[in-house]
Amino acid sequence: MSLKRVWIASPNYSSRGGSGVRLVVVHTAEGARSFRDLGNFFSRAAVQASSHVGIDDERGTIGEYVKPANKAWTQAAYNPQCISSELCGAPINSAFPCGARWTSDEWNRHPDMLANTADWIREECQRYGLPITKLSASQAQGSSKGVCGHIELGAGGGGHWDPGPNFPWNRVIDMARGQTPPELKPPATEEVEMIASAVADNGSLHTFMVGPQRKTVWYTWQPKNSSGWNGGKAGQQVAKMARFADVNNPIRGISAEKAAGGALHVFVTLDDGSTLYTWQPKGKTAWNGHGKNKIASLIPFAPKP
Repeated sequence: MSLKRVWIASPNYSSRGGSGVRLVVVHTAEGARSFRDLGNFFSRAAVQASSHVGIDDERGTIGEYVKPANKAWTQAAYNPQCISSELCGAPINSAFPCGARWTSDEWNRHPDMLANTADWIREECQRYGLPITKLSASQAQGSSKGVCGHIELGAGGGGHWDPGPNFPWNRVIDMARGQTPPELKPPATEEVEMIASAVADNGSLHTFMVGPQRKTVWYTWQPKNSSGWNGGKAGQQVAKMARFADVNNPIRGISAEKAAGGALHVFVTLDDGSTLYTWQPKGKTAWNGHGKNKIASLIPFAPKP
């Protein structure tokens, strides 16, 4: 598929200084949910950063911020030799994992983003006469030509580790070469609640959310008689999620409820079938097991059936 490129100009670019392009580099945008969000960010001169394109889940369409003839500012010392893309898909709230931290299952939930990335790699390799070959770190930092991630550029590229250890390179390279890999199916999920809310005895509304990797519970609250949420910033985010508790096994579901006596209880069910819980006594703001590094300690409530 030939990609449609939506032009969102960035002022953050400069001349390649006569250098030729030998590397097609894949990055992840840590904080942009779409190529349009990223384009708005790169359009500000004060940012002093850019990429050539941004890629998200909109199949067949990507954003373009810097023309290929110029160098974008995203790989430090390697900028003159690179054409670069940023894969977008992270919530603005940094409490949740961004692209480089995605699991294999999470990448599998973005087949259109992966297909767009493969199409972009093919188009750029054709533009510059480069082989569609995934390079190692030593090859990318040497004189080889081909495709790599930001991580392969090492300290000279800024010392980044995107697109992360779980990025499906083999699948993307195969698609870029025109091969059709086996159908990508998102992992099966049960119909469970991964968000819960309850009103505390003091009238504040508490909302709990399970993070994408399902081993951390995050939360926020809205004080009584208030329409704002903790840490919210107008125009940026409604609320700031705080770390509530961690678990060792993946979470299957979560619920919250105020008991008749006024205590607020939170229950977490794990994949192994066991249930954990914590509580906030009536008239208190602290949770059971309140510690220095996390707000609550989840303790066993019921064993697996």
